[in-house]
Amino acid sequence: MHGVKKTFDKWAQNGRAELMEKEHGNNVSKFLQTISFGKPFTFLDVGCGNGWVVRKIVKENNCKKAIGIDISKKMIIQAKKKQGNKKEEFFHTDVESWNYKGKFNFIFSMESLYYADSIEVSLEKIYKLLKPSGQFFCGIDFYSENRATARWANIMKIQIHLHSKKEWKKFFQNTGFAVKTKHIKDLKNKKKWKREFGTLFIIGTKPEK
Repeated sequence: MHGVKKTFDKWAQNGRAELMEKEHGNNVSKFLQTISFGKPFTFLDVGCGNGWVVRKIVKENNCKKAIGIDISKKMIIQAKKKQGNKKEEFFHTDVESWNYKGKFNFIFSMESLYYADSIEVSLEKIYKLLKPSGQFFCGIDFYSENRATARWANIMKIQIHLHSKKEWKKFFQNTGFAVKTKHIKDLKNKKKWKREFGTLFIIGTKPEK
């Protein structure tokens, strides 16, 4: 985990945070448009980077509170600098050890869960942080069917877990979630994999009881 923190601290300083916002922005926006935020809700972004998703979500009329957490202290400093709404809150922590009393209607994670020491432990904690019938939206570009991104494991030189779509679904099911998946493709993108594979979103719903 130490290597991951160092990498993201570096990215916070060299402009990669803004690049990630730009790179993921299209597909995340497309995905969020498919979600009904019709009732008052609370929202958590796990691995929030500079807080761009949190800032997007607080604009929803029914958002009561949106929290972002990240293991990179420098990302959280950036997020707090950009903070423009009292409903936003940011914490420097990893999800596994975060000691938070409340529960959320929606939890979101884009390209961050596969850096965790243990995907299973992280999912268990996320499950606990959700209210009954709450949903976890997990966006992944790095999965084994997407061969162009599977190469990242060798390039990154940090802990990063590569799994197939089937394996990801199994992780969620083993935790207790009802699972659906959705591929969001960026058909006008120059990168072939973004047009053909796109982002895999795993949607886990916690049972009502």
